[in-house]
Amino acid sequence: MRISHARLAPVVAAVTTLAAAVVLTPLVAGPAAAAQGCQVDYRPTVWPGGFTATVRVAPGDTALNGWTVSWTYPGDQRITGAWNAVVSQSGATVTARNAAWNGSVPAGGATEFGVQGTVGPAAPAPTGFTLNGVPCNGAPPGPTTAPPSPPGSPTTSPSPTVSPSPTTSPSPTTSPSPTGPPPPGCAGAVLCDGFENQTGSTPSGDWTVAYPDCAGTGAAAVDTATAHAGSRSVRIDGGGGYCNHVFVRANRDLSVVGAVRYGRLWVRHTTALPADHVTFLAMTDAADGNRDLRMGGQNRALQWNRASDDATLPEQSPAGVALSVPLPTGRWSCVEFMVDGSTGQLRTWLDGTAVAGLTADGVPTHDVDGQWYGRTWRPQLTDLKIGWESYGGAADTLWFDDVALGANRIGC
Repeated sequence: MRISHARLAPVVAAVTTLAAAVVLTPLVAGPAAAAQGCQVDYRPTVWPGGFTATVRVAPGDTALNGWTVSWTYPGDQRITGAWNAVVSQSGATVTARNAAWNGSVPAGGATEFGVQGTVGPAAPAPTGFTLNGVPCNGAPPGPTTAPPSPPGSPTTSPSPTVSPSPTTSPSPTTSPSPTGPPPPGCAGAVLCDGFENQTGSTPSGDWTVAYPDCAGTGAAAVDTATAHAGSRSVRIDGGGGYCNHVFVRANRDLSVVGAVRYGRLWVRHTTALPADHVTFLAMTDAADGNRDLRMGGQNRALQWNRASDDATLPEQSPAGVALSVPLPTGRWSCVEFMVDGSTGQLRTWLDGTAVAGLTADGVPTHDVDGQWYGRTWRPQLTDLKIGWESYGGAADTLWFDDVALGANRIGC
């Protein structure tokens, strides 16, 4: 049987979200000065004993060819890890240097990186930002504190690592930069379908309705009343319980995509993600016994799950779940992902912004991808399925539209 049950009980994480935006303006014009209009956004989330933060660097009207950002922590924050940058800390001073793939930032573009660390009772916003050694004006505003709320609450502020979509140029290496700019539309995508070619009431042609284990009340249909764009979408009536699983599987040959695949889909659903485990997207992994790599939810927040060993991303601890976000109900949301089979890395975006808890960067991090890297993971994905699996009693009605898959980021 391909189904596995989520092992962890629901958790409720109380998260305090802080936000600070620092606008950098050069003090001195000259070769060493920071670019005019440059901006750094520092967006942290703090919980008792720890924090994460996303830092977005936009050089303004002068391009960067290598960058270093520095700041000072007035409180007792200590960096313990980072992604998309090489970060070190000496005393209260933090220095972040670009990674191999994001050192070049065009004028008008941006790049982002993230840090995580420990913190005591005091966590004031950082000060003294510099870009390539040049001090810049502007001090971060005082932190604002959001009231504690469960991860599934629609009013919960997203993880701070959800930040504006970066616009840096793609890496020239064989593994495209996860922070590269999405091209317009579906340029270069192997699969790009808004279901406008569907003429019947049941998905056909490039899509096949599939019931992975047994057929129950789950159903898939072409819907002409609700669409993200155009006049058609695929509607999934997903029931609770084992036999009510239903998927719509792409019939295209997706093996031509290669080791690195980027996906994009617009999804709208009716019922908030439940506490128990559900799936709305699955891809068969030929390197993992043809078991599925699955995207869905647990503990009321988005998660990835491996069917072969039930490993989750993020880990289902309160801190881990707090690094993910709920999937909004009653509106269309753009979900993007990148899976690099050659390095075993994974990235996820919701409405164009990165989700830290849904990031596997190759280095095991507690509460995020520590469980994910409990073994070597080099996925070899062969298909794409959208639909609904519930491993408890949760049911939902979902619509999918404008689904795309390719070797480069497609964008929303």
